[in-house]
Amino acid sequence: MIQDTDDGAVVTIHVQPKAARTEYVGVYGDALKFRVAASPVEGAANDELRRYLAERFGLSKGKVLIRSGHAARRKQIVLKNVLATRVRQILNSQS
Repeated sequence: MIQDTDDGAVVTIHVQPKAARTEYVGVYGDALKFRVAASPVEGAANDELRRYLAERFGLSKGKVLIRSGHAARRKQIVLKNVLATRVRQILNSQS
């Protein structure tokens, strides 16, 4: 779900596009679930997810990378230079 790598935290995410607002929802199986207020057309949902995560973790959007799952609901996201413990802290504080 969340693990440390040399690049930063890798987070497995399940995305629900076309939501009323972008938000972290909780755990969904072995992934973290996010609702995204964008359609999955032409990468809009991916862009919105990256923007949201960058804002939450105080990163530039360029430090939030989609490692896999560009066209799928299930994605692996790299948060550059962020530790897994920090990801848990931030997400737990807003749920």
